[in-house]
This record gives sequence, structure tokens and C-alpha cells, in this order.
Amino acid sequence: MTFGEGETKELVFLVPFHAWDRRAAGNLPFSGPQFYFSMLRYKVLQDWGSMLSKFTLRVPPSVQPVVNTVLSNLAYIMINRDGPGIQPGSRSYERSWIRDGALTCTALLQTGFTTEVRDFIDWYATGQYPNGKIPCVIDSRGPDAVPEHDSNGEFIYAVMQYYLYTKDTLWLRGKYEAVTRTVRYIQSLRQERKTDLYRNGTPEQRALYGIIPESISHEGYSDVPRHSYWDDFFTLRGLKDAAAIAAVLGQTRDAAEFAAERDDFRKDLYASMRLAMANTKINYIPGCAELGDFDATSTTIGVIPGGELGNIPEPQLHNTFDKYFDYFSERKTKETGPNYTPYETRVIGTFVYLGQRKRAEEALDFFMHDRRPPEWNEWAEVVWRDPSTPKYIGDMPHTWVGSDFIRSVRSMFVYERERDTSLVIGAGVPGSWLADTSGIAVGGLPTYYGKLSYRMQHIHDSVIVTIGGGLQIPSGGIVVTSPVESPAGKITVNGTPVHSGDAHEVILRELPATVHFEY
Repeated sequence: MTFGEGETKELVFLVPFHAWDRRAAGNLPFSGPQFYFSMLRYKVLQDWGSMLSKFTLRVPPSVQPVVNTVLSNLAYIMINRDGPGIQPGSRSYERSWIRDGALTCTALLQTGFTTEVRDFIDWYATGQYPNGKIPCVIDSRGPDAVPEHDSNGEFIYAVMQYYLYTKDTLWLRGKYEAVTRTVRYIQSLRQERKTDLYRNGTPEQRALYGIIPESISHEGYSDVPRHSYWDDFFTLRGLKDAAAIAAVLGQTRDAAEFAAERDDFRKDLYASMRLAMANTKINYIPGCAELGDFDATSTTIGVIPGGELGNIPEPQLHNTFDKYFDYFSERKTKETGPNYTPYETRVIGTFVYLGQRKRAEEALDFFMHDRRPPEWNEWAEVVWRDPSTPKYIGDMPHTWVGSDFIRSVRSMFVYERERDTSLVIGAGVPGSWLADTSGIAVGGLPTYYGKLSYRMQHIHDSVIVTIGGGLQIPSGGIVVTSPVESPAGKITVNGTPVHSGDAHEVILRELPATVHFEY
């Protein structure tokens, strides 16, 4: 083929990645490659559009890139899948970890994908070892025997998440044996650290009493295994969920036993933390029991999905994220800074849970800026402030990072608050998103209590939140938060004044409802 000066030509290639009957498309007569290209392109666009329309987030144009990035990363998660296996990448990370998979499953469930999650858990459960251990990773060679002790809690957590979004009790019953065996394995691990050596030894040894033994699940400890609180937070999450699963299924004896194990482990975990902080003379939550190391991206697991806000030692927990934000702010002001892993996007959600909306907004803006390239709505595993830096970036897109982002953004619009069993609406929505009077609108977003639809507008001196029906009201109610920093002078629900005791939020006990915050 030759080209004249300034001439362009368009070429269409058909590359079948499946059995091909030498026809371009089904039984249609051959009408030229451009016809088939146009037809197939239209079909692909329709298929992706349908897949990504399980919910709607309507936001001002300035915020639309955030929503686009959520949708793009959902698509990338689907692309990186290999059969039932959810994978964080397709090159360096073409394997399935329960760690990545459990958190990615949550992001999928929160956005309306259930079949893919069920298939993943069903498949992963087949790799469980006879002693109940959950493998950290499964690939074409089968389960990996490397001890990564976060895996056990993550598996139980994934099972419970699927149930919470689907209420499929029959499926849950089918997973109960695997859950029970996993709990037994967790109990055996704990016994390794409940001997007299750890009960009565040195302060450093006593800081290990009753917690999970050292492992390399936290990549920062891959050189020397440590007693990682990352492992412990996931273990506690798994024990909490195991007790809940047993209760749902009417297994009262197991439910009582698992609840007792949960409570005992929680007691030992926080005793360990307090002693570790005293041993290393720090005033923040350490990453592991030995080092007194600072790792807010790890500690956030205790808040989300751990649900331990209110139990994690204070003021050290808030100190941890104050310290992180100081570092974050310093890094943000520099033209070039150190490389980082955008797993940090999960901290956006932690700021929302801590009631620090402005910090969440700042973090969101910062991480959005580091998409590479911006138009592709994706992150590599490692971000270099100078994009031309010729060093390791991992897979791109990295969809465990993407799932962290999805879960954090979702928490800005809604999240389930464990400590009082409530559904919290709008806790991370910045007032700036309501500058346009059309405001924001959420449609059909899955929650534990059904699909949520609401609209939030700022009109004159009022914020108006209109919430549709169809949701089960959780025991702690539906908490609607004001996006305005200043307190509301008056709050009404369906036209009736209410006195909530907090001028920034109101608790609803029935739907539909229209809430007016007047300033």
C-alpha cells in the first residue's frame, strides 16, 4: 500500500479470538469490512453501555470525570477478569488474590454486579486447604501455599458481603462449611500466640499475645515477616462476619462460639496495639506490633472494611490520619514528590467515615490528577510524579487500586455505618458539587437495605434532599447529612420541623422523605 502526500487511509482488521467460521459476522452476507466494523463497534458500545448502567450518578460537569473514572474502572475490572478469577492486572498480576478479590467484590456489589462476585467466591472456595486455610492466591498452577494470614478473614468477609447485597440465604448455607473451617484455622493460628511465652514474657513478646502470627501479606514486610495489624483487622472482620453468618443460618451454638472468639480477639488486638505503641513510644496506630511504623493506608482497613471506628484506640487513630494528611498536604504542594502507590485512594473513604469531608475532597482531587493518562481514567500500581520516569509502574490499569477508588467515591454518596447499623447519605458530598441548582442525583445504587435513589440540591438558603422509597429502614435509621459546613438553623422532614440534636444531620425512620436544611 502506498500513500500520497497528505493522504490518509483507514484499515479494518478482523482478528478472531475464538473459533471462526470465516464469516465476518454470523450469517450476514459479506458487505465489506467497514460495514462489519461499524456494526460490531455499535454492538460493543451497546454491550458496555448496558453493563455500566446498573446505577446512575448525576453530577455537575466539573465532577463528571469522577463518575467517568468509576465507570471506566468497573469496565477494567471486567476486562482483567480471567474466567471467574478477578485479577488486579493482566500482566504482572495475572493471578487471583483473595485480598484484591474480596475488596474488588465489594466494589462490584456496591455498583450492582452480583453474578461475577458469586462466581469468584464459588471458584475460590475450591482452593481451600483441608485444614481450613484460605490460600492467598490461585493461578493456573492452583492454590499458593505461602502464608498470608489476612486471606482467611477476607474470604469470610467476601461471603458475607455477597449475602448482604443479595440476601441469598440458600447460597450462604452452601458456603457455611467453608466459613466454619476457616474459623477453625483462625483459632489454630491464634493458639500459636497464646502460650506462656507471650502471656508473661518481655513487653515486646506480650505485645504479640493472642494476635495472628507474622506473615508477608503486607508487602512492606515481604523481606522479614511481621505481626501485621493489617492481618488482624481482616481477621477480626472475618470473625465478626462468621458470627453473623451463623446467626443468619440459625446455627445458634456456632454463633455464640464465634461471637466469643470475636470478642476475645478484639480484646487481645487492642491490648497488643496499646502495648506496641508504648513499647515504641509513638502516638499513632502502628502498621505492625514490632516496629512502631507509620502506615495509614494499612490502618484504614480497620475503619473500612473493618468497621472498628469507635473501638480502635483514640486519640491515636485520629492522630494517624492527621499525620497522614500533614504528609499528604506537604507532598501536594511540591512540583515533584516521591513516587507512591495509589492504594492511597482508599483513604478518601476513611476521611468520609471520620467526618472530614474537606479532606476527602482534597484527596479526591489530588488522586484524580495522577491518572495516567487522564483520558483513560486509570492508575498504575505506582505513580511517579514525573510521568516520564523510567521505573517500575506495575500493571496499568491496576484494578485493585481502581476498586479502592470506586468504594471511596461510593462512600461519599452513601455508606453503611456498622457501629449503629445505619445508612449514611451524603456524608462526603462537598457543598461545591451543589453550586449548580440541579445538584446531584443518585439512582438505583445498591446498599445492604435495597437500592437507593435520592436528589440533593442547594436552592437559595436551603439544601433539599429528596429520597425515594423502596429501602428497608435499618435499625439505626437513615442518616442524612448536610453538605454545608455551617449548622442548619432549621431542619424539616416532609414539612415537619425536627430537632435532631445535631444541626448537620437528621435521622429518618420512614421513606419517601424530603429533608430541608435551612441556613
